[in-house]
Amino acid sequence: MAQTKREKWNNEDSDALFRAVLALRTVDEARRFFRDLLTEKELIEFSHRWKAAWMLDRGVPYKEIERATWMSSTTVARVKRWLASGKGGYRLILARLKGNS
Repeated sequence: MAQTKREKWNNEDSDALFRAVLALRTVDEARRFFRDLLTEKELIEFSHRWKAAWMLDRGVPYKEIERATWMSSTTVARVKRWLASGKGGYRLILARLKGNS
């Protein structure tokens, strides 16, 4: 069987980053690691995307999500699309945080 081509972002470097994330043990460790890794703006954007996914999962209307996250309706729609038919990462973690897996 032929090996499927990896997406551009899916490579040895990203695998090393994901292993580093898996080594984090506490929220404080994660806070320190991600603050060193990301700019403040990137960290805020990632946090807002996660908040939008969490709110979408709970059925919160777009307008309320836009107000709470300062994200555009286009970005909220993109998060909703990834939540519905992305790689399953949002759903996996939402379920774990709810204690369903």
